[in-house]
Amino acid sequence: MEAKDVDKIWAKIDSYAQGAADYTYGRFTKGDIRRGLKTAPQTLWVAHEGEEVYGFVVTEFMDYPQMKALVMHFTGGKELEKWKTPMLELLQKFCKMNGADVIESFGRPGWAKVFKKDGFKSLFNFYELPVGN
Repeated sequence: MEAKDVDKIWAKIDSYAQGAADYTYGRFTKGDIRRGLKTAPQTLWVAHEGEEVYGFVVTEFMDYPQMKALVMHFTGGKELEKWKTPMLELLQKFCKMNGADVIESFGRPGWAKVFKKDGFKSLFNFYELPVGN
């Protein structure tokens, strides 16, 4: 997604980005998230049906010495049960196409419960989903 595309969709995810920024406890503002999407090697994923936007995820690849991960930096929206599974399936396919081994995320402790059924393992409030082969 190019910078101009971020600007086009931003109004529809603005409040979700604010909610995600609130849980960074001062580390990021929604403006920081927006700027990162326009300047960093990050990808914006938007969950929608037609014009109705339900949520978003911001990802970025991280190359560790022994593996490659797709980091879910920010996730926000409404009706998560409606779009979480298709979003994770899409992200897993993206990982496989790009040689990543895992999807990882970090966040408040409540995410452990949200992602447990999907195969994520809680590691000190750090979540990882194996991509598989």
